[in-house]
Amino acid sequence: MSPAPDRTTVAIVGGGPAGLLLSHLLRKRGVDSVVLESRPRERVESRQRAGILEHGTVDALREVGADARMDERGLPHDGFAFHAHGERIGVDMAALTGKAVMIWAQTEVVKDLIALRLEQGEPLLFEAEVLSVSEVDGAVGDGAGLVRYRHGGAEHELRADVVVGTDGFHGVARRAVPDEAVRTYERVYPFSWLGILADAPPSSDELVYARHDRGFALLSMRSPSVTRAYIQVPNGTDPSSWSDDAIWDELEARTALADGSFTLNRGTITDKSVTPMRSFVAEPMRHGRLFLAGDAAHIVPPTGAKGLNLAVADVRVLAEALATWHDTGAQELLDAYSDTALRRVWRGEHFSWTMTTMLHRDPDADPFDDRLALSHLRLIAQSESYRRSIAENYRGLELDL
Repeated sequence: MSPAPDRTTVAIVGGGPAGLLLSHLLRKRGVDSVVLESRPRERVESRQRAGILEHGTVDALREVGADARMDERGLPHDGFAFHAHGERIGVDMAALTGKAVMIWAQTEVVKDLIALRLEQGEPLLFEAEVLSVSEVDGAVGDGAGLVRYRHGGAEHELRADVVVGTDGFHGVARRAVPDEAVRTYERVYPFSWLGILADAPPSSDELVYARHDRGFALLSMRSPSVTRAYIQVPNGTDPSSWSDDAIWDELEARTALADGSFTLNRGTITDKSVTPMRSFVAEPMRHGRLFLAGDAAHIVPPTGAKGLNLAVADVRVLAEALATWHDTGAQELLDAYSDTALRRVWRGEHFSWTMTTMLHRDPDADPFDDRLALSHLRLIAQSESYRRSIAENYRGLELDL
């Protein structure tokens, strides 16, 4: 791959799914961009992250032509289930909302977006460590931002009309926003997830979210032969402190049904990791010529499966705004970007908080909190309108919030 040019319309800092998808959406609209990613390609393509795609995310991947493997190997899902205190509560998304979700791992999404970008010959640099983002205080179209980065043993400068930070919470882009120009909101939860990948057929055709006196559990999947599963553990847990048998025993205990009708499939565990649980939002998601998207601007606990999907929603809004400015000079959509994105972000934050507090055992909670969570689950079981609300939020709202 030839070196990146020293001038572009949009510099994208971060080559994860949000940055890569943005580059493709911009290309379809005739807007040039350069993507800078600090990690090696192999590392980007191997990170185990989200696996549930809302229908809007699926539509975006189809729009840019990154859908062939997803449609061939992905697993469409019409619903999911709650297991609570030995009872099963089914949520039929397709029947309730007319929409479904797709099980297709973020690692596979990234592989497809990278392959497509390289096939098109568009600038995508791996192991390009961004050192600083500066000169972004001015208006779009009135000057250019400056991105300094190290690549191939040398330091380079890239000028861009617009800089987009999709490099995550710890990335350089978010730190380029002055403290006095941003307000942050945060919630750190007193528990984490111990996640596994296992060579075992999924135990259920649907995802299972379980609340139990011993804590939360989730049974998901990556393919018809690979299970993805999680259990709630204390913060600071070392994944190696859990034996494989202990993990399976805990999953079995937490997902069991009182009538004995549910069977957990066990297999060889191939990966273990611990994920802390937190919520974070930075407002606004723009500072001058610098725009933030995805984890650079907001984080949700994974209980609601919103992280990747919110990032995709961000860049879809941003791509349309940038294309309109590029073609006509109009900046109304750019000026509205942060407010537009944040309406959906806060809806996602609230849904993720709802799912998290309803399904987890807070070690600092009292019996009153437990009874509220149980009442919440009973409402889902008894009310079709409430199940519809849960289903709409889970598969992704289409409303302009």
